[in-house]
Amino acid sequence: MFYIGCHLSCSKGFTAMERDAERIGATTFQFFTRNPRGSSVKALDLEDIREFLKRKEEKGLGTLVAHAPYTLNACSADEKVREFARNTMADDLARLEHTPGNVYNFHPGSHVKQGTETGIRLIAETLNAILKPEQSTIVLLETMAGKGSEVGSRFEELREILDRVELSEKMGVCLDTCHVWDGGYDIAGDLDGVLTEFDRIVGLSRLKAVHLNDSMNPLGARKDRHARIGEGHIGLDALVRVVNHPALRELPFCLETPNDLEGYKREIGLLRSLRTEG
Repeated sequence: MFYIGCHLSCSKGFTAMERDAERIGATTFQFFTRNPRGSSVKALDLEDIREFLKRKEEKGLGTLVAHAPYTLNACSADEKVREFARNTMADDLARLEHTPGNVYNFHPGSHVKQGTETGIRLIAETLNAILKPEQSTIVLLETMAGKGSEVGSRFEELREILDRVELSEKMGVCLDTCHVWDGGYDIAGDLDGVLTEFDRIVGLSRLKAVHLNDSMNPLGARKDRHARIGEGHIGLDALVRVVNHPALRELPFCLETPNDLEGYKREIGLLRSLRTEG
């Protein structure tokens, strides 16, 4: 099964997202757990969730990717900001137990003049404070582009965070194609080499999802600007190699390209037409 989808609005609930996914040919999808630029969150509609879980099983949808809001910074120099991140992530993980067995992706954060090592330590402390042995959700560190003082643009930084997390079995990584490209990893010219390096440093068994995006920027620009599939510097051929790569092809792929639903439908159709049989 080719698990391909995009970011969908959760404003009308899970069943509405499933219907949107079906309409555009998606077999998975990503959604924000709450307002991506704030902290507001709607009460869960448990009847809607029950109906969604039934439809998810019937339709054979793959692992869903829940995305934390952008406002979180788990390694801020401000303790109140870190506390906000801890409380929000803990609440998100509790809510996600109503849709068990999926993944929760977050941006590791920006150290803001504290230094990468301090940032790594604070991120791990946040994770150690919120992870629980009984949770069914795997928490994913997203690979970052390296703009500003972002932590997580190098595979070594992700590994250092993972090594400090006590419940390591509850952790994984989401690879963003735009971010790793902007961060200097040449997935267009040497995908095998990049994945070999990821496996050596982090371990491919940790890779649980892929954000599939082209990039408006040249390799190593450290800027993070997504482009539509085939319209950026990575290019269609390279992204097709990503979705067909033996080490990646079973993972959920989520588009975060600048599109509306019809645009996502076209991209999903294009990628599906270029997907080889495994």
